[in-house]
Amino acid sequence: MAPFERFTAWQHSHRLVVEVYRATGRWPVSERFGLAGQVRRAAVSIPTNIAEGSAKRGSREFRRYLDIALGSLAELTYLLRLACDLGYLEQNEFERVEQARDEAGRHVWRLYESLRPPPS
Repeated sequence: MAPFERFTAWQHSHRLVVEVYRATGRWPVSERFGLAGQVRRAAVSIPTNIAEGSAKRGSREFRRYLDIALGSLAELTYLLRLACDLGYLEQNEFERVEQARDEAGRHVWRLYESLRPPPS
């Protein structure tokens, strides 16, 4: 097991990526390099930044990478809503991916907060 795999934030984020890939695999071929690609990149960015940040020296640097992961979660939130509104995601599929996104987001936020420097 790689060191970053011990973080529940990474584990939930990885599951989210798997859900996103399953969902976007059924989208129109015309979206492969458009919205589907953007959704996948945003999703992959989350566990990737957790993994990369965990290899950095010190919690301050790790926290910076978690901040990027949180930004990618926000981007993914909008992109999933857009995909749903365009009819690429059925409501039940949207809810499944959104639940995975919410779970990953809560764990990434908790990890981010746990690295907050103590008050001076």
